[in-house]
Amino acid sequence: MEMDFTNYQDSSFDEYQKIYNSLATRTFAKLNKKENYYLSVILVDDDFIHRINKEYRHIDNSTDVISFAFLDDDEGLNNNEIIDLGEIIISTDHAKKQAEEYKHTLKREMSFLFVHGLLHLLGYDHQNIEEEKKMFSLQEEILGGRNDGQI
Repeated sequence: MEMDFTNYQDSSFDEYQKIYNSLATRTFAKLNKKENYYLSVILVDDDFIHRINKEYRHIDNSTDVISFAFLDDDEGLNNNEIIDLGEIIISTDHAKKQAEEYKHTLKREMSFLFVHGLLHLLGYDHQNIEEEKKMFSLQEEILGGRNDGQI
């Protein structure tokens, strides 16, 4: 398992590299996938993610997380080659607002956004109610169903 972690925010977010490695391991175990992957995680502010959202998704506002998947399917995720899954870009500004709004910790919100982004890289989506239920249920299982920041 390889993860490139880039933190464009303050050093208080450096701890998430270890948390995200642990959550990635948990996600792959839950999905019975080998840990033969590489991915990039980038922590940014709202201005940065706004520009990315506008340029690549043609949506002129900021968002909490954007995933750029490099795979069309999960073929190869179960062989021994290192697979580049893609990039997860997380807005720490959005995460802070949402943690306050949902009345849980920043750690819990940052973890949720990472798992959400990782599942997108692995082919999960929420374009309809059935997909959304499946994806969000899986997210909660991976996070342990906890809302107290103890991931």
